[in-house]
Order: sequence, then structure tokens, then C-alpha cells
Amino acid sequence: MMKPGIILLREGTDTSQGKAQLISNINACTALSQTICTTLGPCGMDKLISSPTSNTGVTISNDGATIMKLLQVEHPAAKALVDVSMSQDAEVGDGTTSVVLLTASILQEIKGFVEEGIHPCILMKYVKLAGDAAVEFIKQHSNVCTEVEQEEEMLLKCARTALNSKLIASHEDLFAPMIVRAVLTTLANSNTSQGPGLISATHLRNRIAIQKVPGGDVRQSFLVSNGVAFPKSFSYAGFEQMPKHFEQPKILLLNVELELKNEKENAEVRIENPADYQSIVNAEYDILYKKLQACVDSGAHIILSKLPIGDIATQYFADRHRFCAGRVSADNLQRVADATGAIMQTSVSSLTPEVIGTCGEFQEKQVGDARINIFTDTPNSSTCTIVLRGGSDQFIAESERSVHDALMVVSRSLHGKSVVAGGGAVEMVLARYLRKMSLGIEGKGQLIVSAFAKALEVIPRQLAENAGFDTTDVLSLLHSSLTSNDDEASNGTAAAYGVDIVNGGICNTYERGIWEPALNKIHSLAAATEAAALILSIDETVRNPRSQAPDATGMPPPGAGNKPLTNMMGNAMDAVNASKGGSRSGNLGNGVSYMKGRG
Repeated sequence: MMKPGIILLREGTDTSQGKAQLISNINACTALSQTICTTLGPCGMDKLISSPTSNTGVTISNDGATIMKLLQVEHPAAKALVDVSMSQDAEVGDGTTSVVLLTASILQEIKGFVEEGIHPCILMKYVKLAGDAAVEFIKQHSNVCTEVEQEEEMLLKCARTALNSKLIASHEDLFAPMIVRAVLTTLANSNTSQGPGLISATHLRNRIAIQKVPGGDVRQSFLVSNGVAFPKSFSYAGFEQMPKHFEQPKILLLNVELELKNEKENAEVRIENPADYQSIVNAEYDILYKKLQACVDSGAHIILSKLPIGDIATQYFADRHRFCAGRVSADNLQRVADATGAIMQTSVSSLTPEVIGTCGEFQEKQVGDARINIFTDTPNSSTCTIVLRGGSDQFIAESERSVHDALMVVSRSLHGKSVVAGGGAVEMVLARYLRKMSLGIEGKGQLIVSAFAKALEVIPRQLAENAGFDTTDVLSLLHSSLTSNDDEASNGTAAAYGVDIVNGGICNTYERGIWEPALNKIHSLAAATEAAALILSIDETVRNPRSQAPDATGMPPPGAGNKPLTNMMGNAMDAVNASKGGSRSGNLGNGVSYMKGRG
């Protein structure tokens, strides 16, 4: 006698499990990595992505995290690569493409063991063992900079290395010193819970503003050190009569609307004669003028508000030689408050000297077609602004992403004070170290650790391929250099020979100044190892049908929930009668007829 089947999942649910499912996940991750592999390195190509989520509709970038986010990946396992790329971008700022390539390469090398039937738990054990050993090797053999002169040189070289693979690589002589100066200025008086020299990406964006001004040449970009700059907001008539330059000004920040208000709700006022109406109008003006006079009496020379400042207030301040700007964004107001010491006010009833800020100099400067409000020599020197110029919105947007990545790299370098050679050099030394370590492991673990070592070679291989060189020749030269310096490679001192992008072959990337923060590599290896182990731990994928699909549930189709029940039943009756060849206007049955209502 056959036993009845037990149905646990809803009809239409797709389930996949076993070895085939794991191999499918690995293939999906590999296919995704092949999409962005050509963006790696100084010779990497850009991707043009047309996406409705972009402000301009089109994004041109070679930043791994940006591309992964805009691809809108649907495969559930491949989304792990998107997450690891975003994690790398938030934690370090650079290496987002490398971490995706490393993860996919590890999975590709492990794929053969999966096909042979080795249990995923064994694979995960030795993958994590190899990843932990690689991270520990970098911590022990990275070059530490202790002197101030060495620190500044390290920061400049790390900034240039981060910008080498970006769209503004040809202008690194302008942006690298600018970025280092901005980070040093910001972190000079910044002590966060994470320790001096290490701040989060959000805190860094709050301290270092990046303003985009379309037009002009990229070489016209500049840094406002120890100050704040932001584009002029909307202004009314009378704005041109205001003074545009102050020395030692007093600054007032408001969250108050300085214009005549329109009634938000319908109101009815009954009056006896026209004079009563005029008294109501005069009362509104009196309220506004009292607010304006309170701002003037506070002694402030510059009045900034998050809410609108109308034409009457603009002319009022202009006649009294004051500067005002309304509809200033909350981020810009917060930066001004942090820099000048001003305190945001939601009322003008009690403006004491303690809420007034100050700075050394204020001026409104014409930059291209835009006018920029610039506050310099502020009491709090931990804020600054980078103003970017460029010929197109896409170019400026990519420049902003490039500058942000370099800012993150420099701040991490300043915190860690340790660097490694770039250009694939450290990956080659790690691969050789792990191969030697695998010789001391018995059983299947030896082959798995050796496969992990081979996976690390994807970085120098892809760098050479993107530069148009023969990858076999370049990797042979790198292996040869490590073999000839076997003793140095074992302790890390030979971890300086990487891919020569300029002339082909290999070169001493450390002497060339191609430095990367050790934190960058440590996080990349740790994140790639965790992501690979996560993919290997998945043995079954369950896809639930969409709840809106009419065939998936017994619920009505989308939009039917808003229709009256009578309409839904009427439609159902129409369908039944039509299938029987009848209609609602015909005979429905014995003793059944429609009753017409009124109207």
C-alpha cells in the first residue's frame, strides 16, 4: 500500500539541492566575477550601465562596488559577492573588485573537489585555515612606518596607488596631495570611539565634503582646508545687493521660515469692514519684521536657514549689510555648525552670543557657472571641502567615487601605519607561503590549501591580462623571482616583485612606490574567505513563488483588492456565463432574473 505524500511547501515552490546545486552556485559567482574582472588595475576598462536608479540614468565607472550595486543581481547565491563588495567599500574603500575576484577564484579552484564528492565541511575547514594563515602572514611581514616623514610619504604613495586605477589617474599629482592634506586636517582633532586615525565612512563624509561643480577643467578642482564650502542656494530679488565678503563674521544658523506664510488649511475670517482685513495683513508683516530684527540685533553678519528666506527678508538683510541664504541643505548646515561653533536655532526669541558662530573669512566665489559660499579659518579645523570640476556629470560622479575611495585608503593607512607592495606582489608571496604550508598537512587538506594558494594568483594574472601582456610569461617571471630568493620569500622581504604595467614583465613595486595599506589586503582576504565558505555551506536553495502571482495563491490578482465585492462577483458570473455561451442580459436559469435598481 502506497503512503500518501506529505506536502510541506506551497505549490509552485522551486527546490534545488545536492552537489548540482552547489556547483550551480559556484558557476553563478564565477560568471558574475567575469563581468567586472576587466576593470581591475590601472589598465582596467570602464563599464557603462544604464539604470533607472542612477541620477543621470547612465553610470560610467570601474569601481567594483558601484558596478555590483547597479547590476541588480537576482541569483540568491551570487548576491553574496555583492555583499562582500559593499562590505569592502564601507570598511576600506578600495579593493572592491579584488575581493570579488578572490572569492570567485577560490570557489572555482574548489569546484573540482566538490565534483569529486568531498564533503563541504572539509572544504570549509581548510579554506578558513588557509585564509587565517594568509591574514596572519600579512600582519607579521607588512612594512611599518613610524617616523612622521615616513608617514607622509606612505600616505602619498597609498593615495597615488588608489588613484592609479581610477578615471582621474592622470591627475594624481593634483589629487593625491589634496586628499592627504584633507585627511590629516580632518583627523588632527578627531578622536572617535574607533581610535585616533580611524573613522567610519559616514563620519569621513561628514567631515570632508565633496562638492561637484559642472564645467571647466578637472585641474581647476581645489581644496578648502580648515573650512566649509557649498553652492549658493535659491535666492530672491535683492540678493545681489548683499555684501559677499566678511572678515571675522558672526554666523547664525536657523531652522526658521523667514517669509510670509500661506495658510496650510482652509480658514475663514469674517470682518466688518476693509480696515479689519488690512489689520490682519499688517499683523503678519509685523510678525515677520520682528523675526528679522531679532536676527539683526543678535549681531550676526551671516544668516543661514534650512527653511526658505523670502524676498522681503532678503531685501531687509541687504539694506542692513547682512548676508542670508535659505534652503541650505541639512548636511551643509551641520558642517558649518561643526566648523564655526554655531548652534542651530528653531526660534529667534532668545538669540544669545553662545549660539553665534564665527570664522576667519567668508566670501562668495564664482566657480564656473555656480557661486560657492566659502567659510575659511574656522575655529574647528577638523572640517574641509573638496570642490570637483569636470566637463560632464558622469565624469564628475566618477571623480567623486574615486576621491572617496582614496580618502578611505589614506585614513586606513594612517591608522594602520603598515603597508605592503601592490601590483600582485603580496598575493604571489602568499601563494608560495601557503604551498609550503600545505606540505605539512596530511590528507585532503593539503590539496585544498594548495588550491587556495593557486586562487590568489588571479590578481597578478588579471592585472597582466588587462594590460595586454602574456599572463603565462608574467607569472613565470614572478615564480622565478620568488624561487631565486627563496629565503627572502619565506620571511616576506621579497614581497615586492609584482606586475610591471608600464614596460611589461615584473618590477620591484615597493621601490616604484606602489603601496597598499595592509588593512586593505587583510580585509580582502578575510572577506573573500568568509564569502567562499558561505557559498560552500549552502546545500539547498528554495525559491518561493511570488505572493502576487495569481497562480501561486488563492488570492485575487493585484488591484482586485481595491474593487468592490459586487464587481468581483459580477466578473466571476460573466466568466461562468460566457463559458456556457450565455450572458448577463440573457436567461440565467429557471426563476432567476436581474432586478433593476433606481437610477
